[in-house]
Amino acid sequence: MLFAILIKKAYERNLQYRASHIINTVASAAFGLIYVSIWKGVGQPANGGGYTLDNVIHYVAFNQVCLWITLFITNGLGIERSVRTGQISLDLMRPVHLFYHLMCREWGQIGYQLLYKSLPIYLLYVLALDLPVPTSAATWLWTVFALTMAAYMNICINYLIGVTALWTTESNWLFWVHYSLSTVLSGFLIPIDWLPAWLRSISQLSFYPYMQYFPSKIYLGLAQASSVVTGALLWCLILTLLCLGATSLVRRKLEVQGG
Repeated sequence: MLFAILIKKAYERNLQYRASHIINTVASAAFGLIYVSIWKGVGQPANGGGYTLDNVIHYVAFNQVCLWITLFITNGLGIERSVRTGQISLDLMRPVHLFYHLMCREWGQIGYQLLYKSLPIYLLYVLALDLPVPTSAATWLWTVFALTMAAYMNICINYLIGVTALWTTESNWLFWVHYSLSTVLSGFLIPIDWLPAWLRSISQLSFYPYMQYFPSKIYLGLAQASSVVTGALLWCLILTLLCLGATSLVRRKLEVQGG
């Protein structure tokens, strides 16, 4: 019940800003079209590792659609702001685990962004870029699974970023480090297959490929879903344990800045 209530409240809060969010949606769609135009200018990739120009265009386009699900959420889940205002002390007093509370709230945000940002961009790209629409129900189910796991991982990462504010009072910069790493290691701008060998190895040892690369490849039919499930679930488990451990540390060390 609490899960549903927190999601609903976060979703309804965002509904009040639909008009202003249109600007973000238009800008995001435009950036995706710019990336696609760059690849069209480059032309057919030589030694593309099995990728054709159409594959790359569709890969980049779908990655842009996914951003509002797998990357662009509340910086640090709003924990830094809570530390500065003193709200964190009240949050920790609630009869619900801090991570569970903030995670549920963020799912509402993601649900809103799915409907009002990702979906319009997706429909635009289907019409303007001939982004393929899978006809297999299994492909849709595995894509939804991969995106759900990616969104959850991003929630965990942002939670870990946010709780560092208890020690530094300033954790916003960590979000931008995460964002910068994600643009490269997640395969957002180019497929991971095209990265230098040493950088590709780093990427494959991290959770980043599960946030953009694998969901997009599953959607486009370029990867087997069975090869992704174990890794995605393992990283979700590891990140969950880290979040629970971080919360225990937070409860022992609470330094409130401000009221």
